[in-house]
Amino acid sequence: METTQKPLPHYKQDFLDWLDIEKGLSSKSQQNYDRFLQRFFRWLQSNNLENITPRELTQEFVWKYRVFLSRHESLKKSTQNYYLIALRSLLTYFTEKDITSLPAEKVKLAREKEERQVRFLNLDQLEKFFAAPDTSTFHGLRDRAILETFFSTGLRIIELVSLNKEQIKIPQNASEELEELEVTITGKGGRIRTVYFSQRTLDWLSRYFKIRTDNHDALFITYASEKKKTNARRITPRTIQTMFKRATIKAGIPLNTTPHVMRHSFATDLLAQGVDIRTLQEFLGHKNIAATQIYAHVTSKQLREIHQKFHSGKNLKI
Repeated sequence: METTQKPLPHYKQDFLDWLDIEKGLSSKSQQNYDRFLQRFFRWLQSNNLENITPRELTQEFVWKYRVFLSRHESLKKSTQNYYLIALRSLLTYFTEKDITSLPAEKVKLAREKEERQVRFLNLDQLEKFFAAPDTSTFHGLRDRAILETFFSTGLRIIELVSLNKEQIKIPQNASEELEELEVTITGKGGRIRTVYFSQRTLDWLSRYFKIRTDNHDALFITYASEKKKTNARRITPRTIQTMFKRATIKAGIPLNTTPHVMRHSFATDLLAQGVDIRTLQEFLGHKNIAATQIYAHVTSKQLREIHQKFHSGKNLKI
């Protein structure tokens, strides 16, 4: 055990290095943990606690911090838990490094009153969404290809914008038409997985490729001037989010439809077709099955409705 301890904030960089080397978290995840912990350290400072050591951190201090997040910061329960999970991870780091501290399990997460809601589009809404872009224009054809890609692959937005043209091998000869295409990507946390482009998606990508006149490596690009097709650059998540807002209004579907809702739609459609939760975990690239379990609530609700409709015992005569 460490005999001479430093104040809590002094361990931050060592903790971030541990997340990188021992846990293999991406730089983005490390930045998030850094941001979440900074709020805790600012709270310590505002309460003249910035010099307390790991062994001096008590459940009472953690409780006061939870009250601060809930009442003074007015954060949603789910958001409060991001900050508490970061604190838990710091305590886990102390345990692994034999630094005497409060056990991580003593940090209780905020209870959410309702189960996490999974928002997804049904097939009718998807058809309206796909039909929204004006495919007579370059950007409209690109947007249709983007929507099709999201639904076919279940990609996260950052994974989609990172795709390059050379990853999509579409035969030029019509007689060699592919039924689908497998593409290996590096996703969240550096995890490698395979995603699948359907024949329908490849058809839209092929149309999109035919009107590309640039030599940019990116699969999806935007032009500074669509008319002149100048200054091609890789599309950004913000551009896609703006496109989604415009397309949802035109399609008349829920305005809170985001790229992640398309990922949810991909997942729930697979489950509805009978795919098991473990296989879905592989499709989505989840490290932990718990992250995939949120979709089980959706299928459970569907099964309950089917049972009530077809097997409720209403037809029994006695």
